[in-house]
Amino acid sequence: MLKTALGRYINNFKGFTREVWILALITFINRAGTMVLPFLSKYLKEDLQFSYGEVGWIMVTFGLGSMLGSWLGGKLTDKIGFYKIMIFSLFTSGVLFFVLQYITSFWGLCFGMFTIMAISDMFRPAMFVSLSVYAKPENRVRALSLVRLAVNLGFTAGPALGGLIILGMGYQGLFWVDGSTSIIAILIFAFYVKEKKRVQVSADDSITKPLPNSIYKDKPFWILLFISFVTFMVFLQIFSTLPLYHNEKFGLSEFQTGLLLSINGLLVFLLEMPIVSRLERKKFNKVKSIGYGSLCIAAGYYILLIDSWVGILVISIVLLTFGEIFSFPFANAVALNRAPKGQEGQYMGFYTMSFSLAHIVSSKTGLEIIAHYNYPVNWFIMGCLAMVAFLSGIWLDRILHKEKNQ
Repeated sequence: MLKTALGRYINNFKGFTREVWILALITFINRAGTMVLPFLSKYLKEDLQFSYGEVGWIMVTFGLGSMLGSWLGGKLTDKIGFYKIMIFSLFTSGVLFFVLQYITSFWGLCFGMFTIMAISDMFRPAMFVSLSVYAKPENRVRALSLVRLAVNLGFTAGPALGGLIILGMGYQGLFWVDGSTSIIAILIFAFYVKEKKRVQVSADDSITKPLPNSIYKDKPFWILLFISFVTFMVFLQIFSTLPLYHNEKFGLSEFQTGLLLSINGLLVFLLEMPIVSRLERKKFNKVKSIGYGSLCIAAGYYILLIDSWVGILVISIVLLTFGEIFSFPFANAVALNRAPKGQEGQYMGFYTMSFSLAHIVSSKTGLEIIAHYNYPVNWFIMGCLAMVAFLSGIWLDRILHKEKNQ
């Protein structure tokens, strides 16, 4: 029985090209190596003695740089190709991480973090476009899920490795390791993957032709961006306000909170690829899957209003995770499939910008609501926002259905 289940699980990873596996590998190496980020606030506060306000502003420049990089990466991908952008982004950001450790002034770090994130996040839209080239059309959503899995595994391994490096080498060691992993990852990519030109993305149930000549006139795409922004902004509460709630309401330790959050990573690892594979085989409507994901996330926050039993925290994490599984890989695919030929980079640039903006807005919004009201109000508002995303998904599906029948 166990052998059969394991065989079925492994079958979900079959059919990918060598290039897709290498993209997943370098994504894992890069994300595992991005171990400066979880410790950045602590480094700025404790090592460099900045005030909380100054740390906050440096983190704002971090987010703004990420947004600029996403936009710039998308534009340049369309002009000079994803391959060159990926190599430039990872190699240059790797070198800049070496330099960043020697910058200790407030304005220097504001400029340094903005610059390094602008260059580093040029990689993301280029990487998405590369999957449209190297992945087979029938495997595209699964390929996106594979890369997401690599990101999650990398983020799981990174903080643990980072903690060990700080103990052994201090914070300076993080910058050296982070820069080195970026350079090693892109050297692997350049050595094993040859540049390949883009081809037109085949049509499916998420896209119809003809499309607007300008991305700014593509109403369905902007609705998708709104859904993605709201869903991700709400989901990110899992890493900001939810851990605080665990401690303040139920008295959970950092270790217990870590175990709860690990349920998210474990379920994504075990279930996302099988679920995505099954929905792909059944040609399930991708936009409806995104909507169901938002509905699960809404339920994950509404259920926290039942605050008399600690077990509700487990149910909430499970619901939020299923929301992530149903929503995020399919939102990636719809955005990529929506892009007309020659504009894939621009579309994915705007798509990744929506995630960068969600990072900037999420924790600040949740913490302000809690400061002025309380945790239940925050959970109710987050649940309502996820419901708005769900209803927007229904609206988007109807618009796309009308487009298809025109």
